[in-house]
Amino acid sequence: MSQAKKILSTAASLAASAMLARSIAKDFLPTEVQNCLYSSLRIVSNYMSFQLTIVIEEFQGLSTNQVFEAAHLYLGIKTTTTSTKRLRAGKSEKDSTIQITLDRNEEIFDFYEGVKLQWKLVCTQVPGARSEYRNPKLGDYNTSLRSEVRQYELCFHKKHKEMVLNLYLPHVLAKAKAIKRESNIVKLHTVVYDRWDVNQVVLKHPMTFNTLALDPELKKTLMEDLDNFVNGMEYYKRIGKTWKRGYLLYGPPGTGKSSLIAAIANHLKFDIYDLDLSDIRSNSSLRFLLLTMPSRSILVIEDIDCSINLKNRESGDGSRNPEENKVTLSGLLNFIDGLWSCCGDERILIFTTNHKERLDPALLRPGRMDMHINMSYCTASVFKQLAFNYLGITHHHLFEQIEQLVMEVEVTPAEVGGELMKNTNADVSLQGLVKFIHAKMTEQGKAETLNKMEWDADKSRVTHTDY
Repeated sequence: MSQAKKILSTAASLAASAMLARSIAKDFLPTEVQNCLYSSLRIVSNYMSFQLTIVIEEFQGLSTNQVFEAAHLYLGIKTTTTSTKRLRAGKSEKDSTIQITLDRNEEIFDFYEGVKLQWKLVCTQVPGARSEYRNPKLGDYNTSLRSEVRQYELCFHKKHKEMVLNLYLPHVLAKAKAIKRESNIVKLHTVVYDRWDVNQVVLKHPMTFNTLALDPELKKTLMEDLDNFVNGMEYYKRIGKTWKRGYLLYGPPGTGKSSLIAAIANHLKFDIYDLDLSDIRSNSSLRFLLLTMPSRSILVIEDIDCSINLKNRESGDGSRNPEENKVTLSGLLNFIDGLWSCCGDERILIFTTNHKERLDPALLRPGRMDMHINMSYCTASVFKQLAFNYLGITHHHLFEQIEQLVMEVEVTPAEVGGELMKNTNADVSLQGLVKFIHAKMTEQGKAETLNKMEWDADKSRVTHTDY
């Protein structure tokens, strides 16, 4: 018994000495020396105790560690109910609430199933690294070149190892997922220097399927397709398919393609990864972006027919200028439907184009673009939704006249919305819309007449050659 008391006394002395040394180090020693001292003390402490420590680094290979992200969200909520002495508070212009996280090298305790667990955010300075650099494309500072390496350390008694791995950490992941859903935060990412930018922009687009001006039957079909997709993990696994879904949005400018993308993101609570192919230098860079894009995300390639020169394979013209973008059609196909596309789950791919006929048929087949959605000119049902969105009305004596006009004239939902925004008075606004559509009708009639005259003139100039 006396021997046990000596061991406990020694351990207590070491712990007290460690606490004293830590306090002195925090006040008087440089950060680099503090990090070395903390590491040494942790090694001694772990050797003398029955504690087990799980290290959760910020990055898992090339991509962000989802466990680290989940811990960051989960512990941010826990900080409001603990006695932690130092916290970090931050809020960007687009955030609706103040974000609270642990400060560097601070600790927080959690309890799960009666077990006490200790979390610590450990930040190690990287010698010589710049903390920020100027992004000439976005006009702000980026923190991709980090000045510190961050990791969480989760400490608990060794006998609870199985419980922590099999129950507690999955609990943290599930809670973080729920927190993200409840916060309604959808983030927008872009590419900077062949990497996804770490300065995530919060998507504040208010569009939802409730306010989206789209044909009701098409809207219903699309929502059912999305819901079946997110609930289809076992189905995709059973049939041996990668858990992804592709949508092609095509139609004239101003028909609501970007609004539909925002509605899909807000419906699923998936982050958007906006990819401009003209910014990508090679197929290997394209693969890297795919590998570093997380699951439960939406990849968007807008105006795919205009972004780079993807030759239609049926044209037979395989020549390329060395100065042109080096992303090839085969590289893009492998990106969206090859072996590399299997490195991730629950992904949505969305292409948009104003000219579907210009796209190579290989891009359009099922498995790449599973659903083709025609974003057409304004219809009667779309006009009614727009009138409700902008004016808050469902009936008006001008509705019937406008519904007939939009069926005869090619007018986009964006044009109708622009007219309805000019006045909040329903009578004035709708009368202005009627005048606008009549003017469009006149313009289109003149254009059709001019086109017919040009066609007749060309026809009269046709000559026949005998062979």
